[in-house]
Amino acid sequence: MDRLSNTVRPYAWGSTTAIPELLGTAPTGEPQAEMWMGAHPGAPSRLNRPTAPGERSLTDVIAADPERELGPAAVRAFGPRLPFLLKLLAAGAPLSLQVHPDLAQAQQGYADEERRGVAIDAPHRTYKDANHKPELICALTPFEGLCGFRRPAEAADAIAALGVDSLKPYVDLLRARPEDAALREVLTAILTADPDEMAGTVAEAAEAAERLGGAHAPYAQIAHHYPGDPGVIAAMLLNHVQLQPGEAMFLGAGVPHAYLGGLGVEIMANSDNVLRCGLTPKHIDVPELLRIVRFEASEPGILRPEASAAGEELYETPVDEFRLSRYVLSAGGAPVELAAGAPQILLCTEGSPQAGETTLAPGESVFVPADETVEVSGTGTLFRATVVV
Repeated sequence: MDRLSNTVRPYAWGSTTAIPELLGTAPTGEPQAEMWMGAHPGAPSRLNRPTAPGERSLTDVIAADPERELGPAAVRAFGPRLPFLLKLLAAGAPLSLQVHPDLAQAQQGYADEERRGVAIDAPHRTYKDANHKPELICALTPFEGLCGFRRPAEAADAIAALGVDSLKPYVDLLRARPEDAALREVLTAILTADPDEMAGTVAEAAEAAERLGGAHAPYAQIAHHYPGDPGVIAAMLLNHVQLQPGEAMFLGAGVPHAYLGGLGVEIMANSDNVLRCGLTPKHIDVPELLRIVRFEASEPGILRPEASAAGEELYETPVDEFRLSRYVLSAGGAPVELAAGAPQILLCTEGSPQAGETTLAPGESVFVPADETVEVSGTGTLFRATVVV
């Protein structure tokens, strides 16, 4: 078992205080958006092992002996790499409105861009790898987001209430067309509208949302961060979700979503594939986006952990690349054995639990290779990230 040293990414939307408060460190004044735990090449965790003095990246450690670190079953299923990335995510402002491809779409898109010679770091490059990117966010504080399309009739009522004449064609489409066609046509119209005209429409809509308040308040706040962005109107097509601490939200392929604010534990398949549809200055590939988005209304499923007799509280998802659970440990409780067989990352978010002989403070984490069994005990909350094999 190895204590991890992790990188905090300073994205502009990050909170300046949430991660420092969890870690017990002084804020720097700069945004601290995500702390990455895993073997992603963009910011792999680092560790020290007595058998090989000196700090090494978890990526290099796994590459040196993938069967020991990951286990034969995980290597057979996912290849010689850690298939998930675990994060602390602290949103102080809305993230971009985005969607992720399924595995087949990612493979097709990546192969197409490779064939066309699009540089991997080109601003208009969409597919950075050939993998899908399902993800799960579990709230540590009250957490706000957008997830999936709401019923077109509901979106029409919300947009109509703004009283903005230039939005009336969208309202009419949402009320007159079948659900999937309505959502497709309106999102397409929003993303292909004249930018100058749309900027004026968004400004008028933002003023109305501010005046109305209530259910419209989130859109006024989004517009404050992204003035004139068409994504402000696109956001009104989606379900507004509020998670309480301990609740989670799963985001599958093709589901448009955005995080608006709060601190959470996020886990995802190890991929960088993101197609943006608003609230961003970055490239938006409208034709490819429309190929990926699932134009179907749905209720945002809020996940609550399912407890087992062993004390594990599992967040059930339909993917194998990651499995997230937590242990809420109390003083005097019996130690819990976490069996070997798959790679694990353990993250403390509260108290001072122990993993083997290692005591963890909030924000600290360890990597447990597949060939090791570890006992957890003490007091506090410990998240466990592993795979399904």
